[in-house]
Amino acid sequence: MHEKITNAPPHRYSHSRFDRGAPFRKDPQWLAAKRRDPRTRLLLTHDLKAIVRADAPTRLHLVELAHFAEAVPETAVLLGIENEVAIFALALETGHELTAHARDLREIGPTLEAGEAGLAAYARALFYWHQTHGFCSRCGSANHPADGGHARHCPACDHTTFPRTDPAVIILVSCGDHCLLGRSPRFPEGMYSTLAGFVEPGESLEDTIRREVFEEAGVEVVSMRYRSSQPWPFPASLMLGFHGTARSRALDIDKDELEDARWFHKSELLDPHRRPITLPRPDSIARYLIESWLYEG
Repeated sequence: MHEKITNAPPHRYSHSRFDRGAPFRKDPQWLAAKRRDPRTRLLLTHDLKAIVRADAPTRLHLVELAHFAEAVPETAVLLGIENEVAIFALALETGHELTAHARDLREIGPTLEAGEAGLAAYARALFYWHQTHGFCSRCGSANHPADGGHARHCPACDHTTFPRTDPAVIILVSCGDHCLLGRSPRFPEGMYSTLAGFVEPGESLEDTIRREVFEEAGVEVVSMRYRSSQPWPFPASLMLGFHGTARSRALDIDKDELEDARWFHKSELLDPHRRPITLPRPDSIARYLIESWLYEG
């Protein structure tokens, strides 16, 4: 991989070698024992923010249960097992002394150690899901966490709900030595990025790519190649990255979707000190897709 490529696979927020301990989620005795085991480690959060160490703000505050003064409630979410030690995520209540060190993952994600960034993203996605699924979608009754935090069960109608991840395609479209980048009004000043969109019901990934690029920029994608994927915990998406080829560089921009879209020649983007735009954040798959195209070959 070229040394200038940022966020090469496995991308930030992935944690491919982590044992999620799925077989133990339905074992209440195992879970109860691990909630008492002094070796158990806790990833602490508050209001969807990760709590970092006071002496090292780029490291998570992962604490052994032996050094935590409080009991681990059943609302703590089992993340998995590392070196035979269970890791739970625990959301602290407002007013806890450690909440002063809570940081938004968007702020600290690019600088966290890769494994810790993956854990923080995993915990954030699960806690967001719990916050937004407190009631049964079938009967409207309050439901309760189950399976170590990986499900919610309704005692009224016996319905079980599981976390959902929204699939989204993200594509670097090129035409010869030019690539297509767009700008959303929500972006920081000067930033352009790859085009992206959520997969709709009944759509294949290929159909989504063709639809999204044509709807947003009026560009027809004639071929595409899958590159890699990235979990994106803002709030809970899976970004499926592609490189596509356009039939032509003609543009018809949908101003309701994009503030601007332009074709950029490789020579404009290769020198980071002379780029006319800012590239996407370094922890994003968008940045990888752009740089892998710039430096390939």
